[in-house]
Amino acid sequence: MTHTKDQFLAEAWNRILEYLLANGKVDPTVMETFYRTSYIEELNDKKAVIVTENIIARQVMSQNADMVSAAIAALNYSDGMIPVEFIQESELESLLKTKTIDSVIEMDDEFKSMPINPEHTFEQFVVGDCNRESHAAALACAVNPGQYFNPLFIFGNSGLGKTHLLMAIGNYVKRNYPDKKVYYIESLKFVDKVVKAIQNNKIDAFKQYMCSMDLLLVDDIQFLAGKEKSHEIFFSIYNELVNNRKQICIASDRQPKEIKGLEERLISRFSSGLSVGIDSPEFETSRAILQMKIKNSGNDIEDVEEEGLTYIASNFSGNVRDLEGAWNRVLFYAIMFQKDKGVIKFETVVSALRNQAVVSDKTGLSPGKIIKTVADYYGLTRQQITGKTRTKNIAGARHISIYLCRKLLDLSYMKIGDEFGGRDHTTIISACSKVEKQMHTDAGLATAVSEIEKLLSN
Repeated sequence: MTHTKDQFLAEAWNRILEYLLANGKVDPTVMETFYRTSYIEELNDKKAVIVTENIIARQVMSQNADMVSAAIAALNYSDGMIPVEFIQESELESLLKTKTIDSVIEMDDEFKSMPINPEHTFEQFVVGDCNRESHAAALACAVNPGQYFNPLFIFGNSGLGKTHLLMAIGNYVKRNYPDKKVYYIESLKFVDKVVKAIQNNKIDAFKQYMCSMDLLLVDDIQFLAGKEKSHEIFFSIYNELVNNRKQICIASDRQPKEIKGLEERLISRFSSGLSVGIDSPEFETSRAILQMKIKNSGNDIEDVEEEGLTYIASNFSGNVRDLEGAWNRVLFYAIMFQKDKGVIKFETVVSALRNQAVVSDKTGLSPGKIIKTVADYYGLTRQQITGKTRTKNIAGARHISIYLCRKLLDLSYMKIGDEFGGRDHTTIISACSKVEKQMHTDAGLATAVSEIEKLLSN
């Protein structure tokens, strides 16, 4: 073998071999066959890395690692015995690549993962009918990363717990598999890193670094739409990780096929894994989430009157962020304005949330409850009704939901539009008018609307 090596390492290796031979530590034939065909790749006070020609040489020399370490110390290349690592020449490229990546990362923190909130764990995630499937899939990926569902694609509206689940996977793997590399990033941050890496001529190092991960968690993938260069880089990273059975988990506000501006090859790969949705929490789950939020804020459930808890859970079940925000407002209001500093009264809750809730405390209805009831009636999900899909059955259920929100809650067209994915008020007006007209000529539709109203009144 011929190598152009650092002169210091070449001289050091020759001195070590001569020392071993002169002191009768190694048989001359073994020396010529295995030791002379090897060389030192790295030598410092912490370790020595010796590259062997093949696996046989590696096995033979590894048995004498302590002997080589003693020679290194005797020749004053180290202060004492240091670990000696033997690798095959075929493994050298991977070692050098890792060292190159590590040196780049040391110089550039921009490559590093976004922080993962340590409080977002599976233990802190409240499971209900709305998220049971996604929770089970996320936990399975965390327990056996890269083995079952790859990629795992979690979709649902904002504030329902997608980010919590992604981070729970990350926290679980970091706790139970400390040797695995975990990386969490939002898609817009990924785009920023790609742009900066290109500007600094580090895009190859960035891709190598990302491909060295064992678990990749990507949040809000929908914002990658339309970013062609980032598509190309992400596609390359994605293929490398999946081909090496490394786990990828992705979150989005909609299903892969509903993300406009995303390359078809990415959509195809996302769809080849497991897609699971998270729905708005039903009352029981909202109540359980609220109780956990109260405990996490250092309070007890008994600190709030029962009616107050029910009011919050009923009125703010749209998503977890609204629920948490409502509790924070109630807590602030009670501290500042409730004269009796004991149990938070129902009246205090109502006063604190006046003009905040979108439901009537008399009917107990909310847009979320109407949407869920219609979705259950037609065997759909909340995401399908509030999403962009325009197939006939989904669009029909969506129009009924909009109509009932207007009829039963008397919400403004603009507010209803917000509840249905930010639709324009003219779209909401058109949907209401369409249902009203069709009910006069379509007996099946009229019956469906009547049955749904009865369900909502129970």
